[in-house]
Order: sequence, then structure tokens, then C-alpha cells
Amino acid sequence: MARIIKLCSEPYKTAALDLVQEVFTRHENAEEGRLVRRLVEEIRSKEYYVPELELIMVDERDEIMGYAMFSRFHLEGKYSDELLLLSPVAVKTELQRRHISRELIEYGLNQARELGYKAVLVEGDPRNYRARGFVTAADHGIFASERVQLPHIDCLMVRELTPGGADHIRGILDYGFYETLT
Repeated sequence: MARIIKLCSEPYKTAALDLVQEVFTRHENAEEGRLVRRLVEEIRSKEYYVPELELIMVDERDEIMGYAMFSRFHLEGKYSDELLLLSPVAVKTELQRRHISRELIEYGLNQARELGYKAVLVEGDPRNYRARGFVTAADHGIFASERVQLPHIDCLMVRELTPGGADHIRGILDYGFYETLT
């Protein structure tokens, strides 16, 4: 099976949204699927959108197998030219556990580094991200606000894209500037 990573250009935008909604609906519930779809739509429409970092993986039939979005992010109004958020990541349910997300994330991290970003935040299961070089964000002075309900402090992680890239990045993570999440 061919695996081709591409930018999520216009011909793929709707299919990517459908994939994200389907994956989050199957793994969470229909409400979560709709929420994550709306979040992607909101990010695409705002200043934090980085078109070069909205990625898909397609097969030999040009059908989307996986999706990953990195978008600009800030902590307390700072670092938006240095810091990215990795969210969402989605892989067709029947294709999971085949390293599709790993390949998309690694490709995105390399692209982000080339674009000059210093660090990437992600919220998720540490078992899925530690192998990609992510570490607990709290160890770098990045903490979730009281409004962000994490199952455990280790679920908010950061990955430096350059040595020492996150050394000066500190603050409280809050999603309040996303209308979809308020």
C-alpha cells in the first residue's frame, strides 16, 4: 500500500474534515466528532492556521488514510511565532496501528523545524507521544489552566524542535481563544 504525505490542499479539505469527524465519533462519540471538525474549521479560518502544516497521508487511490494539523499557538499571548499545537491527529480506524500517525507527525515536526518553529505542544496519551520525543510540559514550566481538564499532568507534552527551543517558553495553556472550545 502506497503512503504519500501531502499538504491538505483544497481538493482534500472536505474529505479531511469527514475523516476527522468519523474517527473522533467512533473513538469518543458523535458530539466529540462534530466538535473536533468545527475546531479544524475554526483553525483554518484564523491567524493560527499554517497551511504548510496541515497534512494528510493518501494511498495509491489518492484516498486519505490519515491527517495531522500543526497550528500556531500561544501561552498567555506570547510565543505564537515559535510555538505550535499538534491537534488533531486522526487515522482511519481500520488502518490504525500501522504507523501512519507516526509518519505524519515526524514529517510535520521536520517541516515545522524548517519553518523556524521552536517547540510543539500536544495533549494526549503519553504512550503515543513519548517515542516521538515529547516530554511532560510541566517539566518546562508549561501548565494547563484550571479550565483544561487533563486526566494526568503527563498528558500535556512538549517537543523541542531545536536544542533548547523550549527553554524560555513558559506559561499557562488555555484554549479560551478558540470559540469552538468555549
